[in-house]
Amino acid sequence: MTENASAAEPLAADSAIAVVGMSGRFPGAPDLETYWENLLGGLCSVSDFTEEELIADGADPQEVRGRDHIPAKGHLADADRFDAELFGFNRTEAAALDPQHRLLLQTAWSALEDAGRSPLGGQARTGVYVGGGPTEHMLAAQTDPRLAASLGALQVRILTDREFLAPWISYRLGLEGPSLTVQTACSTSLTAVHLAVQSLLLGECDTALAGGVAVDTVRKRGYVHQQGGIYSPDGRCRPFDERAGGTVPGNGVGVVVLRRLSDALADNDPVRAVIRGSAVTNDGATKVGFTAPGVDQQTAAIVEAWAAAGLDPADAQYLEAHGTATALGDRIEAAAATAAFKGALGTGRIGIGSVKSNIGHLDAAAGVAALIKSVLMLEHATLVPNADAGRPHPELGFDDSPFHLVGRATDWPEPEHGPRRSGVSSVGIGGTNVHVVLEESPRRIDAGRPEAGGAPEVLLLSARTREDLAAVAGRLAGALRAPGAPSLADAAHTLRVGRAPLAVRGYVRAGNRAEAAELLAELASGGAVGLGGPDPLGEAWLAGEQVVREGAGRRVALPTYPFAGESHGAYRLVPVAPVAPGGEQPQPEPGGRSADLERDVRALIAEALGLEDADDPEMTYFAAGGDSLTAVHLVGCLRDDFDLDVPITLFLEQLTLHEMARRIVAARDGDDSLDALLSEFEAE
Repeated sequence: MTENASAAEPLAADSAIAVVGMSGRFPGAPDLETYWENLLGGLCSVSDFTEEELIADGADPQEVRGRDHIPAKGHLADADRFDAELFGFNRTEAAALDPQHRLLLQTAWSALEDAGRSPLGGQARTGVYVGGGPTEHMLAAQTDPRLAASLGALQVRILTDREFLAPWISYRLGLEGPSLTVQTACSTSLTAVHLAVQSLLLGECDTALAGGVAVDTVRKRGYVHQQGGIYSPDGRCRPFDERAGGTVPGNGVGVVVLRRLSDALADNDPVRAVIRGSAVTNDGATKVGFTAPGVDQQTAAIVEAWAAAGLDPADAQYLEAHGTATALGDRIEAAAATAAFKGALGTGRIGIGSVKSNIGHLDAAAGVAALIKSVLMLEHATLVPNADAGRPHPELGFDDSPFHLVGRATDWPEPEHGPRRSGVSSVGIGGTNVHVVLEESPRRIDAGRPEAGGAPEVLLLSARTREDLAAVAGRLAGALRAPGAPSLADAAHTLRVGRAPLAVRGYVRAGNRAEAAELLAELASGGAVGLGGPDPLGEAWLAGEQVVREGAGRRVALPTYPFAGESHGAYRLVPVAPVAPGGEQPQPEPGGRSADLERDVRALIAEALGLEDADDPEMTYFAAGGDSLTAVHLVGCLRDDFDLDVPITLFLEQLTLHEMARRIVAARDGDDSLDALLSEFEAE
């Protein structure tokens, strides 16, 4: 950050939007620190798979061995892992929940923590604007009759369809602002950012989560190259390069937390960059085909976004382009950008690049991956290269344009006038074009302040498990030892106001960063959960009390929650089970003829809740993860499988599973019809 940044456009805070938090997982990068290291090194994180790997992961051997099969993809490792209990899902629900939902929930949590804001509750007027792509899991789950019989068709749809991506985040994190699932194909996540910006400027919310996810499958997969198609013939994406031959598919997820700049500065938020303007257009019918891009409206999106910022496109020093590396796409994008940035025509001073060279094309998450890359470049005042960059394609006319293709990592020089600025573009099949204007964060007067002396600080930590608490402590110790670490007072403040109070707790009391890091490392190694001397606030915290979670200080970026959930797999398309002799599917024996009806009812409830059994006499329905939708499903199963009519209100009581089964059997002569129960539920 520079002194110029604080001096430029003093009234911009009224119309500018601050990026106060970010989180993401991308090919080769489980976190943003690794993402930046990969970008800085110009690393291509597209994976090359062996034939054995692909077949072992379920790929069609005939396809894999085909002449045009390319065994490469921007693969997202461990995309099926999920900390289900932290988000209130039982095992059955977690297995049915689409991996995109799982990843987006965890990424939204981490992004809020990165912004120094608690991810659970207390986020009134927080909007959610996200989108995703189609998935193998969704298609398989929604067409599996066995899963529908186990969970209910409505519940399966709610757990798998991408239209529920935003509502699940709002529901599980307790966010009460607008909640929109966005879909504009490849430009989905940057369109979501634009909509979030507009919502903030209109006052519809005070904080917004925006981003996207794309995990078409959690399995290792290649793709089939077709002559004249959009995919690369060699498994590498080289945007604007003379060797460009097409794009490469990839998976990933990213979320940014946005606030009005004036609010962010007033609340001492960690402003990572500033969005000065954004715009969305569509090509309409002014292009050669539905899937083809168009020049005029791409140009219009760029010009309108910079006009909204009160700036000229020539004020940019970098453009993060959509950059699919297809012959038509690159040529049209270069022409559109050259027309928009005509104020710098012929100078070649604006760097251009595309993150698709590093991670492949992330479909619905492509735009947010590009935005996060640009924010990181502004933070580090460094331009990162296209992976394996060569010479620009001669047909793009870069020799007489505003652009030069960034081929190596270089310092981003301080502009002569104003702060560092960049544009980010995203283009969707169907013609939706988005452009966002980014600016480096304004310099804070107290940035880099030395650690002040005074009374010791208490760092409050919590997690779902003891193992997670150790990981939290260890990561925080590393952060406090790192160069440029925040002051201990700001770290303590952020932990108080910016973390959810979970069940397993610990604290350390220290007078400086070095002492705090040493005590945290001891806690991480299995030491006592209260270190550094007894403290009333810390002891109240350990006792589970609602300690005061306010106080003076700045919110600062600290390590986020170390999600370590188990693998929940993903559904894949399988042949429908054969029909039993006689043309009918085998049906379970009616409960009325069961030797032990109560036992069978408990088994049904256990299956619906994902329990290995329901023999624990103390386990209640709600503690096992039951909810109203599961109750509706169970009412239907009890009627169909056991000829039992049970009132849905039975599932709303605090009953153990044993007592619930006993009451269900006792209610075999009840007169509530399922249709009436469903009508009542829908009315609620």
